[in-house]
Amino acid sequence: MLIDTHCHLDFPEFDPDRPQVLKRAAEQGVNYVINIGSSLQGSINSVKLAKDYLNIFAVVGCHPHDSQDFSEQDLESVRSLAKSDKVVAIGEIGLDYYRNLSPQENQKKTFVNLLRLAKELSLPVVIHSREAREDTLKIMDEERVKRAIVHCFGGDIIFLKACIERGYLVSFTCNVTYKKAQNIRDVVMLAPLDRICLETDAPYLSPEGYRGKRNEPSFVRMLAAEVSKIKGLSLEEIARATTQNAITFFNLKIA
Repeated sequence: MLIDTHCHLDFPEFDPDRPQVLKRAAEQGVNYVINIGSSLQGSINSVKLAKDYLNIFAVVGCHPHDSQDFSEQDLESVRSLAKSDKVVAIGEIGLDYYRNLSPQENQKKTFVNLLRLAKELSLPVVIHSREAREDTLKIMDEERVKRAIVHCFGGDIIFLKACIERGYLVSFTCNVTYKKAQNIRDVVMLAPLDRICLETDAPYLSPEGYRGKRNEPSFVRMLAAEVSKIKGLSLEEIARATTQNAITFFNLKIA
């Protein structure tokens, strides 16, 4: 069994065929998906999907791109959503200095508020960090974050070691399969198996051979196969370890 620990099935790209997407995932052994809220509306939609589909869990929060307009009222809305059934984390939250679609000070304020909410509710956090490694870790250290997963991990060995030392998990996406992604494969090789999860970030980051097309949870199997090749382990070993990591981290209640 495999789990897609980070996707956005609430996005309009999946409106025409969402049930079929989930069926294809199950056919590839991807039996559960964790749908990530990247905005307040996305979080509302994520909770609804988790209610509508047995094999979907929800994460609620605010992406750093949207932090400029994230108000106290929005924070209260996320607090309410986070108490819904099948909400397993706060996210995706963090800092993005690559695109800077929101001012950095707004990003930091929203990040801190949502980290504190997660602590209040005893929920783990799903972290987005792009070109913001130092500030991300500084804030997480100041807020004494214990349970975190850094999604779409594309950092270097130094960032990997910093995350592992703090007890965090890292999640890899299908960009591991790209021909020119040897730097990411080098990080995968060094990442401890008990700290790795797998994700698609669908509809983004489709694997090699499907680039330019919509990504979807079924492709986690291709990612797992690539990770097994990198680490010299069987697909079954990768599936077993990454699935257990996800179940433990998100405290998933599955059959």
